[in-house]
Amino acid sequence: MLPEVKTGVKKLEEYKGIVKDSLFKEVKGLAKDLRGLRLVIINATPQGGGVAEILQSLIPLMKGLGIKAYWHVIPPGRKYSGLLTKEIHNALQGKEYTLSQSSRKLYLQHTEKLSKLLKDMKADIWVLHDPQPAGLISCLPNLHPSISHIHIDTSHPNKSAWNFIEPFLLKYDKVIFSLKDFVAKNLPKRKVVVFPPAIDPSTEKNNPLLLIRAKEILKKLGIDVKKPLVSQIARFDPWKDPFGVIKAFKLAKKKIPTLQLAYAGLFLALDDPDAIKIFKDVEKTIKREKDIFLFADPKKLGNLKVDIFVNALQVGSDVILHKSIREGFGLSVTEGMWKGKAVIGGKVGGIKIQIENGKSGFLVSSPDEAGKRIVQLIKNPQLAKKLGRAARERTREKFLMPRLLRDYLKLFKELV
Repeated sequence: MLPEVKTGVKKLEEYKGIVKDSLFKEVKGLAKDLRGLRLVIINATPQGGGVAEILQSLIPLMKGLGIKAYWHVIPPGRKYSGLLTKEIHNALQGKEYTLSQSSRKLYLQHTEKLSKLLKDMKADIWVLHDPQPAGLISCLPNLHPSISHIHIDTSHPNKSAWNFIEPFLLKYDKVIFSLKDFVAKNLPKRKVVVFPPAIDPSTEKNNPLLLIRAKEILKKLGIDVKKPLVSQIARFDPWKDPFGVIKAFKLAKKKIPTLQLAYAGLFLALDDPDAIKIFKDVEKTIKREKDIFLFADPKKLGNLKVDIFVNALQVGSDVILHKSIREGFGLSVTEGMWKGKAVIGGKVGGIKIQIENGKSGFLVSSPDEAGKRIVQLIKNPQLAKKLGRAARERTREKFLMPRLLRDYLKLFKELV
């Protein structure tokens, strides 16, 4: 059997008063017909990254509604979870990459080994997240009804990688994408389902945190809380454009000399081997710039929990950046919006459906644009507050966990 991630049970009632009553009732109604459903969910890692974070909240909620939900992760395999799966992941988002015959062979060999761990597992519905476990269906013809949930932006994939992964996706009963734009033209429409991810407002990361408490935490980490602060919370990943973030900050700092930047890309994901290399390159780029704070090693936070640190950084920031150049969705965008912050996001992927440009934040396509928007928001705090209020309400309406739960339940009901 694949390694299992243990989770607790969470009641939907915790969200009463946060989401609309109509959504609450709809979820309860859908769940009545699904009690006792055996659901097996498989992904690449139990922690770090958006998928694991979503599952940590979603699965307990499903259990609270009477669904027998089990979460399993695929054992890594050094080469498989390292260079190969990361390269395929990046290639599906458009990175230049030649998928060699040896790489294809490695993926298929590891997948076949993993399939042997699934042979004694049973489910009424299978849900497999992202490309890493997608190939399992080729070894297990009885893996039905099955869902592949692809969280990345595959709108402009590397052809070699897409041609390799697509035959696996065609074997699934349904394939979920976060946006219509991400759907490949040759996937049958009857197989495609589109709904975006969501955040959990009841976690430590998203619970209300007083500004004074947030500033106490940031002060202990060396940040001057009397000076303006812009932050980005994202992995040290080329698609998150850390070098573009630094350029935007330096441009803004010419107009606001006291400006500070905090970049939090804590090494939490077990399937992201490139992060340390990129972090070191970023360190070299900033050359010990005293007003740029990089957070990578969670051990350096001491006894401070990661989620509380992220919460404090978002609450304590004057402006939040998420300047991706490719993005499946961007949960930290939603988190910042939920905290009533003006978020400047890259005009790509799922960020485009979260932020209404000029209404609930700003969308940008270059470091120059980002720098100008930072200056605009710092110098006009009333505008920042107005955008932040609109951002919070948009998140409440569209991007909280009960809505994602409803979308999954509707799909499960269709399949069974």
